[in-house]
Amino acid sequence: MRATARSMRIARQQRRSMSPPEVKLWTLLRRSPEGIRFRRQHSIGPYVADFYCPAAKLVIEIDGSAHDSAAAAEHDRMRNEYMMKLGLKVLRIAASEVLADPAAVADGLLSLCGPSTTQLR
Repeated sequence: MRATARSMRIARQQRRSMSPPEVKLWTLLRRSPEGIRFRRQHSIGPYVADFYCPAAKLVIEIDGSAHDSAAAAEHDRMRNEYMMKLGLKVLRIAASEVLADPAAVADGLLSLCGPSTTQLR
């Protein structure tokens, strides 16, 4: 599904104000390590994914404390359901994990999105 004008506007704003865990991870993923492309703050329909790997059809969400409320959990559930209907996989990673060891998180993503992405399907 095409991105909406609203989600594209939000994505543009979010690229300018990424959270510290997102910045740390993007620093490691931005130059297409091992030839694997990632997009940051990528619009998908009415939603914005923190990161997206088109080759693996993988949406990567960095979950901080903003995702702890019941309302946020419901929004995340609806969003995940929407993404899965499009044939995308959703991977949620705690912001604390990214802050603790961003290189390990990036390495894990590279192994998931690498040339053999059959484990995601």
